[in-house]
Amino acid sequence: MKIENIQVLRGPNIWSGSRKKLIQMRLDLQELEHKPTNKIDGFYERLKALIPSLQEHRCSPGVPGGFYQRIVAGTWMGHVIEHIALEIQTLAGMDTGYGRTRETKTVGVYNVVFTYLEEKVGIYAAEAAVRIAETLITGEDYDLEYDIQQMREIREATRLGPSTGSIVEEAIARDIPWIRLNNQSLVQLGYGKNQVRFRATMTEKTSCIAVDIASNKEETKRLLQEQAIPVAKGITISSTEGVDEAIRRVGFPLVFKPLDGNHGRGISINIKNHEDAVEAYEFAAKISRKVIVERYVTGYDFRVLVIDNKMVAAALRDPAHVKGDGTSTVQQLIDIENTDPRRGYGHENVLTLITVDRDTLDLLEKKGYTLDTVPAAGEKVFVKSTANLSTGGTSVDVTDHVHPQNIFICERISKIIGLDICGIDIMAENLTEPLTENGGVVLEVNAAPGFRMHIAPSEGLPRNVAGHVIDMLYPQGKSSRIPIIAVTGTNGKTTTTRLIAHIVKNNGHRVGFTTSDGIYVQNNMMLKGDTTGPVSSEFILKDPTVDFAVLETARGGILRSGLGFGFCDIGVVTNIQEDHLGLADIHTLEDLARVKSVIINAVKKDGWGVLNADNEYCVRIGKKASCNIAYFSMNENNPVIRAHCKKGGIACVHENGFITIKKGDWKIRVQRTIQIPLTFGGTVPFMIENVMAATLATFLWGFKTEDIKISLETFIPSAAQTPGRMNIFEFKDFRFMIDFAHNPDGYRGIKEFLRHVDSPLKIGIIAGTGDRRDEDIRELGKLSAEMFDYIILRQEKHLRGRTEENILSLLKEGILSVDANKQFEVVPKEIDAIKHAMSLAKPGTFITALSDVVDNAIETVQNYQEQERNGLFNV
Repeated sequence: MKIENIQVLRGPNIWSGSRKKLIQMRLDLQELEHKPTNKIDGFYERLKALIPSLQEHRCSPGVPGGFYQRIVAGTWMGHVIEHIALEIQTLAGMDTGYGRTRETKTVGVYNVVFTYLEEKVGIYAAEAAVRIAETLITGEDYDLEYDIQQMREIREATRLGPSTGSIVEEAIARDIPWIRLNNQSLVQLGYGKNQVRFRATMTEKTSCIAVDIASNKEETKRLLQEQAIPVAKGITISSTEGVDEAIRRVGFPLVFKPLDGNHGRGISINIKNHEDAVEAYEFAAKISRKVIVERYVTGYDFRVLVIDNKMVAAALRDPAHVKGDGTSTVQQLIDIENTDPRRGYGHENVLTLITVDRDTLDLLEKKGYTLDTVPAAGEKVFVKSTANLSTGGTSVDVTDHVHPQNIFICERISKIIGLDICGIDIMAENLTEPLTENGGVVLEVNAAPGFRMHIAPSEGLPRNVAGHVIDMLYPQGKSSRIPIIAVTGTNGKTTTTRLIAHIVKNNGHRVGFTTSDGIYVQNNMMLKGDTTGPVSSEFILKDPTVDFAVLETARGGILRSGLGFGFCDIGVVTNIQEDHLGLADIHTLEDLARVKSVIINAVKKDGWGVLNADNEYCVRIGKKASCNIAYFSMNENNPVIRAHCKKGGIACVHENGFITIKKGDWKIRVQRTIQIPLTFGGTVPFMIENVMAATLATFLWGFKTEDIKISLETFIPSAAQTPGRMNIFEFKDFRFMIDFAHNPDGYRGIKEFLRHVDSPLKIGIIAGTGDRRDEDIRELGKLSAEMFDYIILRQEKHLRGRTEENILSLLKEGILSVDANKQFEVVPKEIDAIKHAMSLAKPGTFITALSDVVDNAIETVQNYQEQERNGLFNV
């Protein structure tokens, strides 16, 4: 078998309307295409022995063991690999369930698709599943546990931590979108101007000064002491000489902790002699130059969580420990404790596996124990000095038992320090009595407290503390989203996107939009290039200045990674025509329609899909859509329009020379077509379609027809406003038009326009694109022969696997099939072709360059225009 490629689909895609995150592996079975599982001796038995948990996979029979039934009956290896990839992720603590395996148009090549939770784990699972299957076929041994552990480690290295993850999960539950901004814990909630950011459990509302204070334990302690908050007696030292002063002023027993430490690092507790005190200082000094020395207060370790100045949770924390049974060693007791199913690797379970480290050995040594010591039955032996859950500690929820005065103290502390999310560590016998009465003290205040002990305590009621964070960041009435209009189709996407953005901008919004020539915010180009994929969409959605997004969305990005957003308010499909067929398993217009329909499937339930009623594939998409649908058409008597409006539907039509909105039987005329510059006096049907699509989309959003009308009148086609879309340049004796048409349907649109152009000589400059089918390239030649008097062929770029000679020969075949006497010549380079076309021009000539590199062509022609104005024009 051979893995041809692995793609990570992060957003809505062609496989799943439920927006699952998917791995898509293109797998060539090679000779195994002719060997289903029932023809491989012993395969079923070896698979069942290696991964017995596959018994739970129901597969198409729909019963436990259904997948094994398919193995016995005979199924193809791609299907097997799909199930293995899902199950090994589950065994590694990442429960997944959705999968599909489908053969492509290439015999023996399959798309194996399955869900993932962590992207890099999903890729590993795909590769491992193939290795496992190959080993099972040959009958060799396989170390499955190694793969499972590798996936666990990858997950822990790449996943969001439990605190960050809980906030994201709560946001998802409330339909708030999120974007991970780095490979750690910086996260954006919401889109555009309605975004908020947080890192771990610090938010953009968190005061920088407050974090600085909380990070300085000495400063924190001083401020709290001044406000009559009970704190532990202590001093700060920065040398071994200071240890003696600390002993004299504070007295044994002592606690040593780094001034700038966190997560319990460098802490030593219950120090009772000078030698241990020096060693404890040196241990803490490795973390921080200054070390806090405090009186060791006996009692229990509590953590109180305050969010938005309200106490929301409290937990009793217990350091990792074992209980003796009178026969087992400490090491054996740790091993037994780690078999608790609640314990897992890293943060995968409620509790974390206990590991042996220096802290463990030091604690045992202080008791005169080693790992081989056998504690007495019932004896509690601590193996960690701090109660952090990440080192194996446990937590018990005590939220409902905190005394009102202690709640008051903790909420007051959050205001004294100034933290919006505040973790307060308290040592006390209990929290049911006021700290002022039971001698409890505040040990420290945390600016980024962990949530795990509260959301998944080992005992007691879990607390949805992340919900309080979301309440604070998005109080009732505050939106997390901005409007999104997504535009796709074969032709007209960019012009429609730009026109919609123009209308939106003229209605007072700060609009961000993506096109095939660049990313724009308020008509300012941010990035240049073909920016129609999910990364470009995220660029706009990350921009905190944008309050409305219009996103051109091409097939390539959808197939490569899925959409860059969860759903949109309005989805537009301009048309579905033959283009890019034969690429990425898209061979027919039905295949292409399935790709384009992803946009309509991503429209929210109460949103709108805007579809071309003159295109049968768009109409098919509309019939299956689950959102509201509105159609546009060049013919108000189109049967689809008539039936749709008869039911009270909304449409936009071209009737009696007007762009008209229809609502049921009512007509709202927006503007005469000849008054809309983009239609070139009503002579370009495909531009009229673009205008209708944009008019309908913006009308459905809620803009007034009067405002839409003004925008249609002020959207002037030009190299600046619509680069590469019928840009016409006037010279003294001829006109020169540049257009991005690159497929047969685009050529037909230009052909229709040229019918209305009065010219004694129409010269065309054309080129092919190597990744199109032979028949598509020939068709470009045919159409060129039908609309031009003289043709210049050029081919210097976009060979994409073909030779220049091959593309040119196909174009020539197309030309000669229409007119064996048609005049044409080859000028390989575009700049030379433009110059040569101008040299052939006589008064009234109309030159058309159908260019795949618009920027170069526009710049070249504009330079010649400037030369003519300056009297230097010489071709």
